[in-house]
Amino acid sequence: MVARFRFSLISMTLFGLLGSPFAFAGDLSQEVSAIRDRWAEVNYQVPKDDREDAFAALADEAAKVKAAAPKDPSALIWEGIVLSSYAGARGGLGALSLTKQARADFESAIALDPNALDGSAQTSLGVLYYQVPGWPIGFGDDDKARELLSEGLKANPDGIDANYFFADFLSDQGDWQGAATALEKALNAPARPGRELADQGRRDEINVLLSKVREHLSDS
Repeated sequence: MVARFRFSLISMTLFGLLGSPFAFAGDLSQEVSAIRDRWAEVNYQVPKDDREDAFAALADEAAKVKAAAPKDPSALIWEGIVLSSYAGARGGLGALSLTKQARADFESAIALDPNALDGSAQTSLGVLYYQVPGWPIGFGDDDKARELLSEGLKANPDGIDANYFFADFLSDQGDWQGAATALEKALNAPARPGRELADQGRRDEINVLLSKVREHLSDS
């Protein structure tokens, strides 16, 4: 496993990328909603050893949804999230091509509508930039990650995912106090109707990271 090729989302763990690496407000088509809900099932209920195959199958379905609606930012975003999660489950250098496809999806979604799904494309892309290794192996860039994650947080300041992934980035940078503040805000994020599984899974991840962050704060 290449250093920093973590993909907790992204776990998305990316993100997730962007918890995800994710679930965001906004109107979704029935097809995109089905991808979103299946993502939560795979990410939080499928055994880890079976997750790679499950995400591979879901990536095929997400590609069909995007092909049917190539100008729908939400279809692009959710294909990107699925690809990021697939990369996280696959791991290693073989996942880099998946992250590049995901990056292209997020960039296309931002070009179509930077406000789509409360800035979720920016958050998801930011997760990729801090979890993918940098040059010459990958395109990772912590400065770019901070910029994008901040944009996502500005668009959705009370969102559970925007705050969680910003906290994860800050902990990666050693900013334990900043991470703790963002995690506390993530825990207080409003519930998302119909996203109970995703909410519970993300809160479990928040509590795990918060425990780690508090350990560092108590040692400092």
